[in-house]
Amino acid sequence: MWGQPKAVVLSPRGKRRRGPPRWLVLLAGGVALGAAGVLVAQEKWLPPRLSASESAQLRSTLAHTEDQRQQLDQSLADTSRRLDAALEEKKTLSAELEASRRTVEQLRRGLASVVESLPPDPRGGAVQVRAARFKAERGQLLYDVVLSRERANGAPRNAVMQLVVAGARRGAETSVKLQPVALTLGAFETLSGGLPLPEGFDARQATVHVLDRPEGRLLGMRVLLVK
Repeated sequence: MWGQPKAVVLSPRGKRRRGPPRWLVLLAGGVALGAAGVLVAQEKWLPPRLSASESAQLRSTLAHTEDQRQQLDQSLADTSRRLDAALEEKKTLSAELEASRRTVEQLRRGLASVVESLPPDPRGGAVQVRAARFKAERGQLLYDVVLSRERANGAPRNAVMQLVVAGARRGAETSVKLQPVALTLGAFETLSGGLPLPEGFDARQATVHVLDRPEGRLLGMRVLLVK
């Protein structure tokens, strides 16, 4: 009824592959190639890596550079403050100098008015001795002399004042020529000072010579007593 049974044929199973999956192998290979590429690029194109000692030295150098920068900044700030103070001082000095110039100019104008009020030199001349005072004291001839110049519209001119003093020494009448005094003469000039006299000389009279140069041409002269 059932018939003869058929034989069942079993095919052998394929062998199981040993080892990691293919995709894992490809992934690992890609990672390895990437790492190798990074190493090659680093060795070939990037700067060399520093050792621990080199890194420490670099950090120390950077810290020292930062300290120097801060010191330079502080020095620059101090220099700027000193410069500002110097500029302010210069401004103050300039203002004081200008005020002094105005004062001197006012005094000169006042002195010019005083000189104009003095009596003229009896001898006249290109340079007039408008007033003078002489005093012998402690071996010196002390003098105060006021000079004026005619036609003084031009530039000031150089000149010298030569004093010749007459008197007595050891009982004998004599005269001495004192050291010349250089001056620059504008419209007027005032001279004050002292010149040494010979030892034991009793000065009685002084003659003022105004010359264009030592031993030069006479521009003006006046004789006055020594008090």
